[in-house]
Amino acid sequence: MLRCGELWIMKKLNSVEIKSALGEIPGWKKKAAVIYRKFQFKDFPAAMKFVNAVAKVAEKEQHHPDIDIRWNKVTLALTTHDAGGLTEKDFALAKKFDRL
Repeated sequence: MLRCGELWIMKKLNSVEIKSALGEIPGWKKKAAVIYRKFQFKDFPAAMKFVNAVAKVAEKEQHHPDIDIRWNKVTLALTTHDAGGLTEKDFALAKKFDRL
């Protein structure tokens, strides 16, 4: 993390760090400066229950994924906009989402 005035900014990971971190979150893929994963559920209510749990965790962490909902499929996408790419924060949050 880097300090910029009163703000703490996460350090953008390099390609080696990203490859290593991806190895710790099976099912997640990288495209450009984003990691994403598609989750599938038995039906729409189950998908929405997951989305609500994601929202609770994201709000607590103050780091919010892009969410795409398609009936029983939910795709989460993470990047750290402030850093201009992927940071440790993205991978830590992906792990939390995997535990939901």
